[in-house]
Amino acid sequence: MTRTYLLLLMALCTTFQSFAQWEPKISPILTTWGEKLDTNSVLPEYPRPQMVRKNWINLNGTWDFALTDSASEVPGHFHDRILVPFCVESTLSGVTRKVTRKDAMWYRKHLRLEKPANGQRILLHFGGVDWHASLWINGQKIGEHAGGYDPFYFDVTEALNKKDVRITLRVWDPTDEGLQSRGKQLLDPRGIWYTPVSGIWQTVWLEKVPASHIDHIRVVPDLDRQSVLVSVGLTNRDKHHRLRISVWDRDSCLVIQEGQEDSVLRLNIPDPRLWSPDHPHLYDLKVQLLEKKDTVDEVASYFGMRKVEIRKDTNGINRIFLNNEAVFNFGPLDQGWWPDGLYTAPADDALKYDIEVTRALGFNTVRKHTKVEPARWYYWCDKLGLLVWQDMPRCAGGLDPHAVKDVERPTSQEEIFRREWKAIINAFHHFPSIIAWVPFNEGWGQFKTREIMDWTKKLDSTRLVDGPSGWTDFGSGEMLDLHYYPGPGIAPLEENRAVVLGEFGGLKYAVSGHLWQDANNWGYQDTESLTDLNDAYEELIHRLALFVSKGLAAAIYTQTSDVEVEVNGLMTYDRKIVKLDTSRASRLAEMLYNQSEVFRFILPSGEQDDSILWKYSLDPPGPGWHAEDYIDTSWQAGVAGFGHRGRYRLFGNGSPWDTTGIWLRRDFEIDRLPEGKLYLNILSYNAVSTVYVNGRKLGVFSPTKNIHEMIDFNTDLQQLLRIGRNDIAVHSYSKEPPVDRNSKLKQQFIDVGIIEVVNGDP
Repeated sequence: MTRTYLLLLMALCTTFQSFAQWEPKISPILTTWGEKLDTNSVLPEYPRPQMVRKNWINLNGTWDFALTDSASEVPGHFHDRILVPFCVESTLSGVTRKVTRKDAMWYRKHLRLEKPANGQRILLHFGGVDWHASLWINGQKIGEHAGGYDPFYFDVTEALNKKDVRITLRVWDPTDEGLQSRGKQLLDPRGIWYTPVSGIWQTVWLEKVPASHIDHIRVVPDLDRQSVLVSVGLTNRDKHHRLRISVWDRDSCLVIQEGQEDSVLRLNIPDPRLWSPDHPHLYDLKVQLLEKKDTVDEVASYFGMRKVEIRKDTNGINRIFLNNEAVFNFGPLDQGWWPDGLYTAPADDALKYDIEVTRALGFNTVRKHTKVEPARWYYWCDKLGLLVWQDMPRCAGGLDPHAVKDVERPTSQEEIFRREWKAIINAFHHFPSIIAWVPFNEGWGQFKTREIMDWTKKLDSTRLVDGPSGWTDFGSGEMLDLHYYPGPGIAPLEENRAVVLGEFGGLKYAVSGHLWQDANNWGYQDTESLTDLNDAYEELIHRLALFVSKGLAAAIYTQTSDVEVEVNGLMTYDRKIVKLDTSRASRLAEMLYNQSEVFRFILPSGEQDDSILWKYSLDPPGPGWHAEDYIDTSWQAGVAGFGHRGRYRLFGNGSPWDTTGIWLRRDFEIDRLPEGKLYLNILSYNAVSTVYVNGRKLGVFSPTKNIHEMIDFNTDLQQLLRIGRNDIAVHSYSKEPPVDRNSKLKQQFIDVGIIEVVNGDP
């Protein structure tokens, strides 16, 4: 076979491939948007709403594709067609193949594009590529990028030496075989771990810009001074350039200001309209780069006037304050997965729909869980009014949740983490809806906790830092974050941090006909029907309201939608069924925001008063130890609570308890019979406890991961309590308590109180 014949055959193959058709693969379920997808108009919206230019080209659509061995060079044949920006594993990609670290993904796109004149530049943008991308233009290597969640671009101008342009992109993704951030992707998906996402998964686009142009803007509202600070990053700075920045409210120009190109401009906003979930007002912003009187470059943007902080309310409890008002943050854990596009929503309306449903259900917050979304998702949160807690996607390895020693990470992994987390914060700093950064979740990739929390706050001092969300806490960050399923619960209040419930709920209901698979689905707590689900949800929220009154600053319910075999969503995975009654759920949410229930402490626990004294014995007492007339003068006296909870930060000084069992007694006086609803306030960890009131057994409470329960004993306590002297007795034991690896103390804890819930001031 001659060389000429081989070259001719290769040319014919390339020609034939360019006419190959994209075909979607079979999927168990599709969204409505996936079913109606127009392959000639895939996610056509301008992808960067925070900095808009008019001169751009969307490159979404069909590309040539090949999957090769990771060691291979650019393939001569591209046998497949892939629909960009859907990842290789997704249904809508048309490829739907598993990718491992042994593979390389190759993308190719042909287009006609002339090299611009007058020094203008052509930028090729990628919204998101998982994970390591290498770019060639017309066979010339342009550059590389590592990071699956931050947007990036290349200046490709110098490689445009002819009208016919060939874009070639190589992507390598080791998923759970590497050290990089990967969120919930797993090569062997199961339970809370989902199908991997490899390759391009966000919009690809070209943009023509001047030689000197605006690269990025940073907008920081200053509510207290009724102004906004704007800084602009430029390429090819020139001393003759100036900036002109103007603020608009609809069609009215409020202020125009000019300054040097390297200056930070402060623009005063008269009588600012504040951004909040109830009133998500946005101002338009125009940024112009001037040379003498001519506009060299111009971008359109927007911003919201808002500030967020942790501070104490009138009761001295740390709350999340938005615009100088305490706002209870309540919302779903949002995984951001789609049955047809996986990481990629099949339409911009699909992104918007999730946020609309979230708001319709009464939520004012969403926690974007171990994933980063395209910029347009945050834009819709800004427009529709939804507070966002933004996670850093999960890295490999992590901190043993039962260990207490903070760990080092391999140098390469720490470098990867820091580079991408910084890039994410810088890329999404613009959006007013984002009010909190969440560097770590449940010990996943957790390392140098205090250092990373402090570093995150330095990167962005205008937002809260949650630290860390669930599991092993080191006293850092601005929120003490408990995870408790199904919950709800609350950790002990702290002097300097707000206490939040970063995950709870997870009520399961599998809707037939809308499932990823028909059997072996799971959730945290079963319900039998949609009615049962709604009833269970209402009960959960009524219990949550008690903790809000007690000091809980936020609660995140698991989760927005079903994801693959995890069916504890508020919606089905295909988004065709909203499982909760929206009006009922919305009323429950309003109860949390506006509830006026107040606690009266009939019997304070150590959390309310760390000088409370109990009599206690570490040795088994004689018969009748819980009787009202039992003589306990030989028992020791100690302040509540009793025991140790490892690195969990407890209130007060407490008293030691490191034996198998402990017996507690104390008297308390009440001057009137309670009229409100009565709860047993039991703070327990790894302790089976029996509680007696005035000599009668109230109940037995088993160990729980939570250390705080409020249990409805209204009827029993109303009958047992009396005016004057009352007596409470508690026996707690732990057969094989775990040991704190750092202090070697046994991890067990008990404290008890009685609470009356009333309306109005006590």
